[in-house]
Amino acid sequence: MTQLPYAIDAETPLNPAELGVLRAQYEKEGELVGVQTKFNYAWGLVKSNTRSDQHLGVMLLSEIFRTSPERRRECLYYLALGNYKLGNYGEARKYNDLLLEKEPGNLQATNLRSLIDDKVAKEGLMGVAIVSGVAVVAGIVGGVLLRNFGRKR
Repeated sequence: MTQLPYAIDAETPLNPAELGVLRAQYEKEGELVGVQTKFNYAWGLVKSNTRSDQHLGVMLLSEIFRTSPERRRECLYYLALGNYKLGNYGEARKYNDLLLEKEPGNLQATNLRSLIDDKVAKEGLMGVAIVSGVAVVAGIVGGVLLRNFGRKR
């Protein structure tokens, strides 16, 4: 669990019954679904621990962001959060930074920035470790091959 109280949305999914209520309302409205209903359902999906739900939530929020300019500010945090949970840290940072430009004192966005930065740093270190490991293995294999090649002559 995170030590950042304002980023609690990153780790607290709705229970299945709550998400079910949002899904039922969304499906009931069908083709004529309202923006608020779509946003509520997307919000619940993004908070989910299920990757497919998170992906659908980000897609729905992206539609709202594109088609309803008056709702863009509301979408920014949850687009950032959804992309963070999906591992799309560049997109998460982009949306989060847009929100912080509009609301520099937004504690949720500030805490989410810390979570994004921590993940990027950890994954960057892991990438360095993997590349280093591959380089060491390649060096050992190359050394063995050169030694064996030298013996055959």
